[in-house]
Amino acid sequence: MTSKQRIRLALALTTTSAFSLALFSPAAQASPQGGRPECPRTLDCAWAPAAYQQTGDPADKETYGNYDTADRPHTAKIKYIVLHDTEETFDKTLKIFQDPHNQTSAHYVVRSSDGHVAQMVKDKDVAWQAGNWYINQQSIGIEQEGVATEGAKWYTPALYRSTAELVRYLAAKYDIPLDRQHIIGHDNVPPTSASGTAAMHWDPGTYWDWNYFMKLLGRPTVPTARPSSQLVTVNPVFKENVQAFRDCEKNVDLPPQPSSAVPLYTEPSTDAPLFSDPGLHTDGSPGTNCAADWGSKISASQQAVVAERRPGWTAIWWYGQEAWMQSPSHTRTITPTSGYVVKPKAGSTGVPVYGVAYPEKGDYPSDFTAPHVGTALKYTIKPGQAYPGGGEAPTGYYYAPTIDSSYPYDHTYFPGSTTYVTVQIGHRVAFVKADDVDIVRTR
Repeated sequence: MTSKQRIRLALALTTTSAFSLALFSPAAQASPQGGRPECPRTLDCAWAPAAYQQTGDPADKETYGNYDTADRPHTAKIKYIVLHDTEETFDKTLKIFQDPHNQTSAHYVVRSSDGHVAQMVKDKDVAWQAGNWYINQQSIGIEQEGVATEGAKWYTPALYRSTAELVRYLAAKYDIPLDRQHIIGHDNVPPTSASGTAAMHWDPGTYWDWNYFMKLLGRPTVPTARPSSQLVTVNPVFKENVQAFRDCEKNVDLPPQPSSAVPLYTEPSTDAPLFSDPGLHTDGSPGTNCAADWGSKISASQQAVVAERRPGWTAIWWYGQEAWMQSPSHTRTITPTSGYVVKPKAGSTGVPVYGVAYPEKGDYPSDFTAPHVGTALKYTIKPGQAYPGGGEAPTGYYYAPTIDSSYPYDHTYFPGSTTYVTVQIGHRVAFVKADDVDIVRTR
């Protein structure tokens, strides 16, 4: 769970333009106080609204919690579903989201013991959940009751089944692809800028069984290409993939236990340093076995492009470099996969990678001060490299700085003219400009 990450603008605007935008009247911003939860009829689901209230001086319309009203998908599309863990009990989580001072929320919360679901924010509205405003405005957030470092004990079959049923329902309703570039964990959400990398969250963590979950979604990992395929899906057997990680925040070694995560090394040897995410380890230090250090590991159900093969080892393109994972013969650590990959266009010296797909300054009305535009992250797709992805990412910015639409252009979605596509650059997804890359089908 994170506080709202967005830019508040002090605007001295007195006029509006005829610029074609999605505008909402203050009456449309009323906080929903009742109604049926937006859930499958077969799911045990209740409506438990998060707070939508001011928290300070009544004249200060920018100080409020815990979400923003909107009119999705009529304006901003809903193209991602973000899975979290609560790090609190189910009941405590509901109380946190119902206190506007906490400035955090999710659309749904799933209980561990029996899979009961509480909807707290309407799908049409923007929950403050992902730590990336672009992802917030384009996604639905689902919290699973659990503590990431306590292993799989919180992630019960009932919780998995309820979350999967809810995700299938939402994906069908909003035309969201059931793949790992669109059904993502909080740990797969990119930072909005290079400086924000270290602050990103890593839940639901190394012990969430992604293979099992994707099977429940009807998308199990099966071979769909020749063994020599350039594109592979990471596919270890959860119960057999016993890993020992460390809770570095508490300076505690976690017991070896089944995991979705596969360690990545700088060379094809377990004696080599672990891979170092250049956005996280800016000093060039090696990667670590910290559970939160996702640059040093890849997760089951994630795809990657093969860079090199050696007996018992496979190198993949990962954050602009080669990373090595163990792939012994006669195991299913990786599965050959057909699909789309993203490559730099011929003659490119490198493709910049972004954590948002925001409009350019020229996409906004002339009488409006443009909010934050995208800045490149620490990663570059170099010539000769390729990454999974290619699905178009909605380009836009939802400007909602106050609780009552009291600023000019308040509660407006500004579409952008630049086309971006989603890529799996490393553990976190990211975005590149479509004009910079070729999208190629692999078989």
